[in-house]
Amino acid sequence: GETTVLNRDLGAKREQISEFEEQIAILQGSLASSKSRYDSLQTTRNSNSIVAEQLAIARQELSDEEERLLGRDAEKKNQLIGGIPVDSEYIIFIIDNSQSMYAWAWPKVLTSVRDTLSMYPTVEGIQVMNGRGAYLFPRFVGDWIPDDPERRSMILSNLANWSAPDPSDPTGGITKAIRTFNDGTKKISIYVYGDDFRGGTIERVVRTVDQENRRSNSPDRLVRVHAVGFPQIFLEGDPMIQGSAERFATMIRELAYRNGGTFVALNDYR
Repeated sequence: GETTVLNRDLGAKREQISEFEEQIAILQGSLASSKSRYDSLQTTRNSNSIVAEQLAIARQELSDEEERLLGRDAEKKNQLIGGIPVDSEYIIFIIDNSQSMYAWAWPKVLTSVRDTLSMYPTVEGIQVMNGRGAYLFPRFVGDWIPDDPERRSMILSNLANWSAPDPSDPTGGITKAIRTFNDGTKKISIYVYGDDFRGGTIERVVRTVDQENRRSNSPDRLVRVHAVGFPQIFLEGDPMIQGSAERFATMIRELAYRNGGTFVALNDYR
């Protein structure tokens, strides 16, 4: 009778051992899977270290975008042309075409536009607006002008006779350009051409563009803002209005500084 009882207990113990062995096999499988994931993470971490090192090296050289824009034989010193970073594939000109610009500096404006475009052998799109956001080409309102030699010539040809009311305040043109053309993926540079500023306070302009051109919860800017200042009011204007030229220089320099751009002040308008 005792043998029967012991044999029955032994069978129960063997079944329990079998269950334990099955659990051990499952745990060993989980351990192997965890080890595999750990090894994969280590590999990824090593890869990330390699990528970080490659990025650090890449920052010291021309970016692929700049190399493509400038040509494969471009030297590092050409990363900045005239102090202006040429890393954008879309260009928007905001040009003050008020009377003081059109009457005195317009031939120089055309030359400057041509020189600016020549820094970019090819781009994905171009646009030309004035300080209040009016377009040079009504048929391209809200759209990019495709880039090719014929259209570049057409831009300069139409620009030659583009005189229109302008508030001598680029705020409207800049904010309209950012709202219309930025989609968070394009590399865009805005070039502001002007000679004076009569649009209220400098702080208002800087604050308005800051709000429009800043990514949410980030100091990064959506587009670059460059500027070219024309000095005819300094050189030829009535002393009573020369203060507006000084205000333009002060305002646009701060605007370019805050938005990743460069302000180039010309010393002659001829």
